[in-house]
Amino acid sequence: MQTQATPSNGHPTPMSDSPSLNPQMLMLKHLAALPQDVRHKLLSQRTTNGFTLGMAVISGTLNLDSGVGAYAGDAEAYEMFEPFFGPLIAEYHGFSGNHVTDFDVNKIPTEPVDPTGEAIVSTRIRVGRNLQGYPLAPMISKEQRLEIMNRAAATFKEKFTGDLAGEFYPLEGMDEAVREQLVNDHFLFKQGDRFLEVVGANHDWPSGRGIFHNADKTALVWTNEEDQFRIISMQKGGDIRQVFDRLARMVAILNGTLPFAYSDKYGAITSCPTNLGTAMRASVHVKLPFVSARPDFKQLAQDLKLSIRGIHGEHSESEGGVYDISNKRRLGVSEVEAVLTMYRGIEKLLEIEREMAAKAAA
Repeated sequence: MQTQATPSNGHPTPMSDSPSLNPQMLMLKHLAALPQDVRHKLLSQRTTNGFTLGMAVISGTLNLDSGVGAYAGDAEAYEMFEPFFGPLIAEYHGFSGNHVTDFDVNKIPTEPVDPTGEAIVSTRIRVGRNLQGYPLAPMISKEQRLEIMNRAAATFKEKFTGDLAGEFYPLEGMDEAVREQLVNDHFLFKQGDRFLEVVGANHDWPSGRGIFHNADKTALVWTNEEDQFRIISMQKGGDIRQVFDRLARMVAILNGTLPFAYSDKYGAITSCPTNLGTAMRASVHVKLPFVSARPDFKQLAQDLKLSIRGIHGEHSESEGGVYDISNKRRLGVSEVEAVLTMYRGIEKLLEIEREMAAKAAA
């Protein structure tokens, strides 16, 4: 989904109105790999909410440049269509075991990854979550979205206290001054892209959608964007432990009041298979003018299990040698492990950056 803060969804940004077929699309590969009798059986089945395998593959069928090309309409779909989803998920994430959840902040180092405070501009960690008992974005109704939004607004008001206290703003009927401020803060998310459009995730826009943020604008929750909750903790500078601690508290409060959909195998249940597991993106905006000039910069990041973006999200460019760098794996690692991957990777990149800067100055 393309938004101002641009969450990751595993799909390329469209380059034309008539995209060419991506022969590497995972949906096509794993649908074709099904034995004919199994495929026919799956195509005749429906989940309790009425979701079918045909609905699961419609995004890739109509968007030929998709990288993954499949969505789930409810948690049951991952079980009913396991012969299709299981191998696809295992290939994308490189993992086929059971997921482990861990939000223990005590496992995050207290030492700053950027001791001088000169390299890391900001830190942002987010997770996607959906509620038990509700369909996912492709199948959810207008009434269900409104119910979730109202339950969320009540929870924010009653449970988010102290440094988390703030306000919830529904998108529908939003005051223009509030809207302009949210745009200026880069908080306001937009209607979904064509990948989400064809699976029905944009229905009834903007009804049932809203944004919460605390007074300090360091705690943010998007309601009914793609997932029912995008829970975000962020702040200036590089205090990764503090950002993770805030996120862990937000997740615990919401899960305690509005239990999340969860699978022992896949962790957090999300509509896009690429977000299963932690559904976490732990990132920093960091200045790397020397390291980024290396021809093997992308390979170096890949070896450290990191993803690189420009500062305005996926497929954007860097500005002034500043990059958005995050953990790559989501399934098969815990939340703590995902953050530690980012922490240790950034630590290594900054070490190389300092060495290159020293040589350049000599």
